[in-house]
Amino acid sequence: MSKDEVALMQQVHDEHADVLWRFCLSLVGNDRARAEDVAQETLLRAWRHGTILTSSPAAVRSWLFTVARHIVIDDWRSRRARPETTVEEVPEPRRTAEDDESDQLLLSWMVAEALTHLSEDHRVVLLECYYRGRPVADVARRLGIPPGTVKSRTHYALRALKLALEEMGVSA
Repeated sequence: MSKDEVALMQQVHDEHADVLWRFCLSLVGNDRARAEDVAQETLLRAWRHGTILTSSPAAVRSWLFTVARHIVIDDWRSRRARPETTVEEVPEPRRTAEDDESDQLLLSWMVAEALTHLSEDHRVVLLECYYRGRPVADVARRLGIPPGTVKSRTHYALRALKLALEEMGVSA
């Protein structure tokens, strides 16, 4: 890193670090440690994208605030997708082979019935991906559609299946 780059980064830090930290603090509900982490990650990304540092101060600040907001949103989404399990949340014991399988059989019938309420496109991707266990790339090749389309159809098919099951009285 050249002296000019160091000086430029120092200037950005001096001009924006305090305001950025206060902004991050408001984003994370006054969690000071988390705000520091977000501010540091934001400044690190600014350093990695050096072209932003030569912009006007207003553009740099706007960019920094946007990046900080995205960091907080991404963290929130990843925590929501993988919730922490606490010690108090002891999982229910697994059923054994001796347990009555009538509940499982009834649920299977209800899922099969709910699948009939889906569109053909949604039903096909669920059957291929979940019931046949095929990877997205194989399903895309079989159906002649892009892998991204398989993924989005699977996402919406699962939502539609959940709704159909809820309408049938099955809760998740």
